[in-house]
Order: sequence, then C-alpha cells, then structure tokens
Amino acid sequence: MTQKIIKIGIVGGTGYTGVELLRLLAQHPNAKLTAITSRSEAGMPVADMFPNLRSWVDLKFVEPAAALLGQCDLVFFATPNGIAMKDTPALLAAGVRVIDVAADFRIKDIALWEQWYNMKHACPDLVAEAVYGLPEVNREKIAGARIVANPGCYPTSVQLGFLPLVEAGVVDIEHLIADAKSGVSGAGRKAEVHTLLAEASDNFKAYGVPGHRHLPEIAQGLTQIAGKAVKLIFTPHLTPMIRGIHATLYARLTKDIDLQALYEKRYANEAFVDVLPPGSHPDTRSVRGANLCRIAVHRPQDGDTAVVLSVIDNLVKGAAGQAVQNMNIMFGLPETTGLRQVALLP
Repeated sequence: MTQKIIKIGIVGGTGYTGVELLRLLAQHPNAKLTAITSRSEAGMPVADMFPNLRSWVDLKFVEPAAALLGQCDLVFFATPNGIAMKDTPALLAAGVRVIDVAADFRIKDIALWEQWYNMKHACPDLVAEAVYGLPEVNREKIAGARIVANPGCYPTSVQLGFLPLVEAGVVDIEHLIADAKSGVSGAGRKAEVHTLLAEASDNFKAYGVPGHRHLPEIAQGLTQIAGKAVKLIFTPHLTPMIRGIHATLYARLTKDIDLQALYEKRYANEAFVDVLPPGSHPDTRSVRGANLCRIAVHRPQDGDTAVVLSVIDNLVKGAAGQAVQNMNIMFGLPETTGLRQVALLP
C-alpha cells in the first residue's frame, strides 16, 4: 500500500511555533516539507538559523511569493495575527487546505475579533467556515475542514481542564475562574523588554487582568460546550521558564459528583489527554516537548469547589503539536502519527 504523502508549506518559519512545526514535521512519516517562507531571511538555510534541524531539514527560507504554496496540499501559517486572513482565500481557490496557528479565524464574532485584535478582518466570509481545531471537541468537523483555526495555548489548557465539568452541567458556569501561568516562549521570538533574561528571570507577575485576547476565545469554546453563555475570569501570568503552561481552574459544583470518574470517562479515548490519579499535582516539565495535556482534579475539604490542574507545553499541545494533530485528522491519518514524543526530563 502506497504511503500517503502530504506536501506542506509553512508561512513564517522563523518563530518558536515555526521551528516547533519543523521539528515535528521533519520526523513525520507522511509529511514532505516543500516550502518555508521568511521575507527577512530568504536565502538562508533553515539549519543555519536552527542548528537542531541540521541533517533533518535541508531547505532554505524563501520569499512567500516564490514559495509556490499553491502546489502544496496543506499550508501552516505560523505568522503574526493578520497574515493568514490575507493569503487564505487564494490558497483555498487553488485547492490547498490551511491551518492557521495564529488567531485570524478563531473568534466567530467578527466585531469582537476586530475589537480584541485591533485590525479589520480581511476575509470575514471565511470565518464562519473555519473549524476551531480542538480535536477533543471538534474532531469530526476538523476531518472535513478546508480551514482549521488552531487554538491558542492558554485556551487549550483552560478548555480541556473545564470541558468535562461544563459538558456534564455540574458547575455554575457564570462564575468560572482560570488562573494560568506561561513560560516566556509564549510571547514569541521577538525582542521585547519584558522577556529579556534580566527582566523575566527570578520574577513572576500577572498581566492582562482587565482583559486578555484569549478570554473571548475561551468563553466562545466553553459556551459552545455548555449550550449557553459562560462567564469567566481569566488571569494570565508570566513565569521564568521557557516552555509550559499551568492552569489552575476553579468552579463551584452544583451537583454532587465523582470528579475523578467524570474526567477519566471523558478522556478515556483521548490519546493526548492524561488524567492523573487522585491527589496528583502535574508538573509542566512532565509535558515538555510532548503533545500532551496532563490533568488532575481535586475537591478540597470535600467542599463545593472543583479545582482542576491542567498542564501543557505551550509550543506543542498549545501550538505546533496540536496543529500536526489537526493535520493528521484532516488527511485521514492515525491521530498520533508523528506525535509520540516522550516528554523531556530534566
């Protein structure tokens, strides 16, 4: 039997999500990397910028116009917000499928998206068609999608943590609280004062408390699951580590339920969600480099509050790994193909 080969282009291959896509796809048995674009680094061998890819990726960065993306089967956008929406219509017309790892297609309410992202949407007609790429919720829709909006890193950890509670209707959905911490790679591979070593190291702080652009994305996803409006307080924090997200989630129980059994049943058939034994406290390092969300659920003092601990690698299950997981679903491959990496320790 002939092995299915997917011709892949990556737009914006010089950021952390881009290099993570390259790391995963270079080892994927069904992926053929055909073009990696960068306006600023066109002509540079990819392995010169990312030495970890030496002998794995022998391509050079090319200008987007010269990339022949229309000849690919699938194009990933690992670009800043606002790029994918400009280029996607032409790719779809050429029969190319698209996974946007940025936020251009995540939020269905165009006015709300424009409010949070401070720009006019270039192709609002395609937003309704785009499928939100959280496989544990939208697997069947992802399979037939032309456009997949890959979820954000915080939204992945928070939604997977809350999902069983909201889906079962056993918590007060008007008073959900998500307290989440991320490593500095979540800010991207650009020069900014707050991510300098002397600023971020040996430091810990909250940010975006009045409002963060991942809030409407999380609320939209949980509202879809609940079937009615969800209200959420979401507070992100910056931690002095490179990779990882730890989300501590709080919800008031409205029904007496075995939380451990609820989570184990909901995720029993999910390859990339690991429900830990009762009393566990997951570490971010336990998922470093792996496309995995580890979850532990608690009910302190047998009270009426559920506390859920959810950890992911923000660059893998929170970005590139989930994008490859979505690719596998879109092209009818086993979901775990190319994604069985063991987490790195120490």
